[in-house]
Amino acid sequence: MRVYLSGEIHTDWRDQIVNGAKGLDVVFDGPVTDHAASDDCGVAIMGAEPDKFWHDNKGAKLNAIRTRHGIENADIVVVRFGEKYKQWNAAFDAGYAAALGKSLIVMHGDDHQHALKEVDAAALSVVERPQQVVDILKYVLSGQLP
Repeated sequence: MRVYLSGEIHTDWRDQIVNGAKGLDVVFDGPVTDHAASDDCGVAIMGAEPDKFWHDNKGAKLNAIRTRHGIENADIVVVRFGEKYKQWNAAFDAGYAAALGKSLIVMHGDDHQHALKEVDAAALSVVERPQQVVDILKYVLSGQLP
């Protein structure tokens, strides 16, 4: 099973899921989580831009190649909305996954419940903790409860 881990990049939630899923027949993929590399990939590869808009535009388009590929090839897409920053890109990824008919798991705290009600409605599961994602993967693959 291929699982794409999208969203917030400032905590270790991905590592918690990957480590918790050891021994399962799961391959994980996700965006580049090095913030500076993600922001600067376009200009690093295609050349400098004097205008910040075009700098960001190049990076966003290059990252979209990776993101689209990962989501399109995933069986399950997990999207985490963190506490600290507004992750507009995470909402975009969730919408893209839903439009493709992917099994979508959304992860966020109670404080985002109202703001993400439409995203939550598109998800097959809404959870708060990485361990819940691991438990879902175990259940889907084996039928076993935690």
